[in-house]
Amino acid sequence: MPRTPDGIVVVLHGGGAREEGALVSRVQPSVLRMVPVAWRMARAGRGRLAVYRLLNSRRGWDQGLSPLGDVRWALAQLRERHGRLPVALVGHSLGGRAALLSAAEPEVRSVVALAPWVYADDGAKVDPRGRRIFVVHGTEDRISDLGRTVRVVDTLRRSTQAGLVLVDGGTHGMLRRRGRFEGLAADFVVATLLDRPAREPAVREVLDGAARVEL
Repeated sequence: MPRTPDGIVVVLHGGGAREEGALVSRVQPSVLRMVPVAWRMARAGRGRLAVYRLLNSRRGWDQGLSPLGDVRWALAQLRERHGRLPVALVGHSLGGRAALLSAAEPEVRSVVALAPWVYADDGAKVDPRGRRIFVVHGTEDRISDLGRTVRVVDTLRRSTQAGLVLVDGGTHGMLRRRGRFEGLAADFVVATLLDRPAREPAVREVLDGAARVEL
């Protein structure tokens, strides 16, 4: 972890609730799935990004319980530790939804949502102006609905820069074509937090204003 980072990445896991109020385990698959994502962010940052993985207080998402409070808590803790550095939120599945709905938090500069599990009207629940939003969805995802994701991105584009990348053959767990998911996410984060030129053509297209890119 760099002592004086130039930016912060907060990695958000997914995972539904098997029972109401169930605690999150550090070894549940949805949590472990984000370990290589966090490592990819740290390597891409080359010592300039502080990367943290948030462990939610409870599993799942319902009317009385969501990860949004955990995200706000984490951002407050990081503000005390690092000051007001720019933040990228990177989330998978329900963590992707949490990242999107937390886009308006003051320090957030960019958001990456990987295979986000969203409702079609989620794009209208947040004011993302000034943020850069990058969504990656696999064509073989059988858990997160691509149609909902498309509608969310279309809504977000009315007020900010947002784009969707479709990974051919990618599944919800990101195990198939994992390197594509991780590489795209890391390249976008580095480009938006550290102002480096994007290396991935799909990332460049989204940053140049493309609404949808297919790989």
